[in-house]
Amino acid sequence: MKRFIVRYSVLLVLLLGCISCNKFLDREPQTALTQEQVYAKLENIEPLLSGLLTNWRNIHKDRGGFVFQLGTDETQQGAYQVMTDPDQSALDKYGSYLASSNNALTGQWNPRWPIVAAAAQAVFALENLKDASNETKRKELLGEASFIRAAMMFELTQYWGRIPIVDAARLTELGTGRQPLKDIYTQITADLLTAVENLPETQADKKNITKYAALSLLGKVYLYAPDSSGFRDYEKAAGYFKQVIDSHKYQLVANFADLFDPTKPNSTESIYEFQFNNVYPDNNQIQWQMGSRALANIDGNCYFGGYDLLVPTKYCYSDAKDGGIWETGDLRKDASIRYDFTYKDSIHPTIPAGFGGDELDPHVKKYEDPRTQGSLSFWYSGKDVFYLRYADILLNYAECLNETGKTAEAVQIVNDQIRRRAFGGTLPEADRWSAAMNQEQFRKEVLDERMRELCFEGWRRMDLIRSGKFVELIKSRNKWAKESGTIQAYNQLYPIPLTEILQNTDIPDTDQNPGYNH
Repeated sequence: MKRFIVRYSVLLVLLLGCISCNKFLDREPQTALTQEQVYAKLENIEPLLSGLLTNWRNIHKDRGGFVFQLGTDETQQGAYQVMTDPDQSALDKYGSYLASSNNALTGQWNPRWPIVAAAAQAVFALENLKDASNETKRKELLGEASFIRAAMMFELTQYWGRIPIVDAARLTELGTGRQPLKDIYTQITADLLTAVENLPETQADKKNITKYAALSLLGKVYLYAPDSSGFRDYEKAAGYFKQVIDSHKYQLVANFADLFDPTKPNSTESIYEFQFNNVYPDNNQIQWQMGSRALANIDGNCYFGGYDLLVPTKYCYSDAKDGGIWETGDLRKDASIRYDFTYKDSIHPTIPAGFGGDELDPHVKKYEDPRTQGSLSFWYSGKDVFYLRYADILLNYAECLNETGKTAEAVQIVNDQIRRRAFGGTLPEADRWSAAMNQEQFRKEVLDERMRELCFEGWRRMDLIRSGKFVELIKSRNKWAKESGTIQAYNQLYPIPLTEILQNTDIPDTDQNPGYNH
């Protein structure tokens, strides 16, 4: 058996994960099950799926969940972060360090592929399981494994374009090379349809995935797929979103701020969220990256302290009258962004020399965890993290209606649900979108509305790419991209990591994404 020498190479992950180990060097292990034995019984596969769900959650911990949010018109790095890490700063500056050797991107590519490969192996085993003592459970596990593979592949192809397809049943056919977008999206949608067919409508353990999470992601795939894939289909996307809406299993919470109250997890608005708490290893460390370095300098147990990895752009934190997005009376503003850094009612922090200068500019508030205040480092932040929530689905559905000629209906959804909640339950007439709004006006307005509603929740980069506004809006609104002036259209995709090209013989250096062959 080939040894797993190179940690995250797609090639060797597949060799380890999808080809049987020939009885582990022809000796039956005395204290462990062979791979064949593990995957032969449902009772053995179930804990593996639980671990897979945990691993999927864990890539969203610490800075790992937010690297892809850097370099947009919504968020950018704090000044000290830009000053001290050239690879990471390139994610905002789009300069020469945004290359195949970029360690920040390699650090995101690497941990995702073992999850894809493990999910693929679980799918293969569950599809071929002969001893199905509990068929209902077998189907549910198959649905979960299919969903995870689809979710990971969707994220990877959105950021890197053509990627390998990991399918244990077709390893010889596919190899480990990058596949056409059409084939990638065929695999993703097939997996999600399997998930829809096999997952239950509700789950007692919120760690587990439901049918409606699969329907939600299926709608997003058809909305976000690039035109070149042949899969962007507003009618299909709308149909899947409508199934979620018509299920009546979800509704907006009355108070937007309650969504980010750690004592109120898994609300009626949550379709799927990653489950965390304040106890290691289930803490997420996100506030460590989001808070202000100036506050961390005062008190390591200040719940809104941190190290400025991700801060709002000026456009994202400013009022409309000052060239930003916020309208007077919109309650989402103060629930999403911290403007006041007064500590314990009287301490007004200052910025120590050499820190960068923006440590007391507005910061992300959504991930603050007040439960740590005074007793735990903000490293122990452990609020749940949204993956799919109902407001996002309503906005996506409204977009699909607009794109299919039903703009007035789209406007009504945004006014009567999203914006009405944002203004405290009663939407002032002056803040209502006009029913006479045209299709192009809606496209422009909904991009801002998605930022107001979903800022810092991970969808902005994808939104900019699919709307065709990636270069235009980042270049004008992101401080570091504006200063460097080097962002180009090809930056919509990241470079395939050099380590992958060196280790995976099916991805030669000539198969790099355009613009990065230098």
